[in-house]
Amino acid sequence: MKVTVNGTNVFGMPLLGFPRIGLSGAIGDLAEQGFSHARAASGRMTEVLGETYSCNARGAAGYALKVIEISHANAASALDFFADLLGSKSAADVVTLSTEQVRKAFDMASNQNRELWALGQKLATEASEPVKKHFAKVLHQAG
Repeated sequence: MKVTVNGTNVFGMPLLGFPRIGLSGAIGDLAEQGFSHARAASGRMTEVLGETYSCNARGAAGYALKVIEISHANAASALDFFADLLGSKSAADVVTLSTEQVRKAFDMASNQNRELWALGQKLATEASEPVKKHFAKVLHQAG
């Protein structure tokens, strides 16, 4: 675990420090052993949180890219519609083009929502994976 100058870890969380209490004999040894286990567990949790945060950051970037891609497709569709609309010769052409555009926009929105939903589910699964893996390891060690 990397420690910064101000006594925190790389996430700005204070390090788990315990006061030194003068305990004698077996009680002191047990207390010291408990403190060292707690310190080690704190370090492992910091690593798990770091892995989770980086996974979340990658997922958020991927989701944002998908939203930008969808926005681009919607803008291109709207510009194509306006270009077709400017080339129309009659009111009937305008109504036909408008009806087609509404149907096309509805289909695109349905597909885009489905894609974003699937991506969101995938990101949630991936983000929870490091925590599940760590807890499974801890439960296996305890069992």
